[in-house]
Order: sequence, then structure tokens, then C-alpha cells
Amino acid sequence: MRVAVTGAGGFVGTRLVARLASAGHEVLGSDRELDVTDASALRAALLHDRPDAIVHLAAVSSVRAAADAPALTWRVNLLGARAVLEAAAALAGARGAGPRVLLVGSGQVYGSAAPGSPPFDEHAALRPRSPYDWTKAAADRLGAAHAARGADVVRLRPFNHTGPGQAPDFVASSFARQLAEIELGRRPPLLSVGNLDSVRDFLDVDDVIDAYLALLAPGAPAGVYNVASGRGISGRELLDLLLSASSATPRIEVDPRRVRPTDVSVGDAARLRAATGWAPHRALADTLSRLLEDWRRRVRDA
Repeated sequence: MRVAVTGAGGFVGTRLVARLASAGHEVLGSDRELDVTDASALRAALLHDRPDAIVHLAAVSSVRAAADAPALTWRVNLLGARAVLEAAAALAGARGAGPRVLLVGSGQVYGSAAPGSPPFDEHAALRPRSPYDWTKAAADRLGAAHAARGADVVRLRPFNHTGPGQAPDFVASSFARQLAEIELGRRPPLLSVGNLDSVRDFLDVDDVIDAYLALLAPGAPAGVYNVASGRGISGRELLDLLLSASSATPRIEVDPRRVRPTDVSVGDAARLRAATGWAPHRALADTLSRLLEDWRRRVRDA
């Protein structure tokens, strides 16, 4: 297939482009050189390239960055999604059959649950809390509206994912970076954390990409899908896994700026499993070890 990927230079995008190319697909990747909020430019590019599928990854993806720049986040996350969906509709009109659009959202659209609550499935109400959540929920609903009009749209709600190359804005990568800096003597043996009691659903980034590839396969049904492990892990357990891979023995300090109320966000991916056979198979401990080793390299090279 010819697959257009927005946000191709990002954490997930770089891996996805490589995986698509290795599978024999023709990849039409774009990153900051094509502003996804410029609807006319995006439409012209896609009408020129005529992809069979579009994977829309371009976004303000950090909750903290989104909170710091809500207007930009709405412009990129919602208007960018609208521009992609409208360009896909133009392609459908130009050739009679539109491309499949993988609209990558977030499991955070469900908000959070109290400890002991069951995992969120796709029927759960959307209860966004932050600017990031709201923009992703709005884009999700826009995708549903296009699907109702006959567009081939797959709405994806991936839960937390990590791996080598991730920016330090995300919790696992933040811990790994601090540990690498402590090991290499670049910071005192003090590791700053938030609320370690909250529970999240973590995946290896390549397991998430496996899900995207499965939904690009011929015959994979459109619809809305969680991408999740179904297992929760607390911030404390996540940190313990990283500490077990590290030679550092830091003192743990709670940073009040990082603290949020204790809550739970775990996803149920039974629908995705039934539709494609997908299941995560990479061990989180191995993922975190590779993340830490990647940060050692990045800190040494800085």
C-alpha cells in the first residue's frame, strides 16, 4: 500500500515508518514541513500522493505541554484531525474510494476511575479532564461523524506506551533520564517523582505499532479500538522496575508540582483482539531496561 504518515518524525512515527517500509509498503511521511492545520496544503499534498491509507499521528502529545499551550493544542489536535479527515473525503470524491484513516487518539479520553474499577472498554463514557484529553476527545467524535457518513475511519485509543527515544515529558522516560544522569554523575542522587500510587496501563511502543499495522491490513474492520494491555501498574512499581535495571540508589523526593490525585486508567482491548488477533507480547521490564540504556547513551552524548 501507499501509506501517508503525519508526525512521521516523532517517537511513534519514526518507528512506524521503518516498520511499514520493512513490510514492503510505500511510505509517504511528513512531519513539521507540512503543517497539518493548513487544510489546503494538506489536501493538495494528499491529492498529489493519493495514499491508500493515512495514519494521523501529528499532535501535541504531552499532557504538560498541552496544558502550557492550550490554544496551540486545540489547533493541532482538533483542526489537524479535521484537515486530515476532510482531505480523505476529497480523495474519496476524486477516485471513488477514500483511503483508510487511522485517527490516533488516546485512552485518556476516558478520564480516570477510582481504584478497583474495571478497565475501560470502548463503550465507556468519554470524560476528558485536561486540554490534551479534551482535544483528543473532540477529534475522536469528529472521526465518528465522518465514519457515520461512510468514511473508512479507524479511531484508536492507545493507552500509555514507552520505549527508547521517548521524550522526557512522559513519566517512564522522565524516571529513566534522571536515573541515567545520576549514574553518570550529571545530577545528585535525588530522583523527583509525582504520585506513585496512581495506576496506568503501559505498553511497549512496538506493541502499539503492531496494533496499527494490524488495522491497516486488508479486511480489518473499521471502528473504534482501545490499544491496551488490560493490566495496571502503579508509578511505584514502574519506578521499581527501572531501579532494578539501574546501578543508582537515589533518594526519592515527591515534587508537589508533579502530584495529581490517586486514580486508575486501564484499558480493555478485547475488541481489537477479536478483530485482528492482536495482543501485546513485549515484557515491560525489558522495555524499561532498553529505555534506560537509551537514556545512558543520550546523556553520555549530550
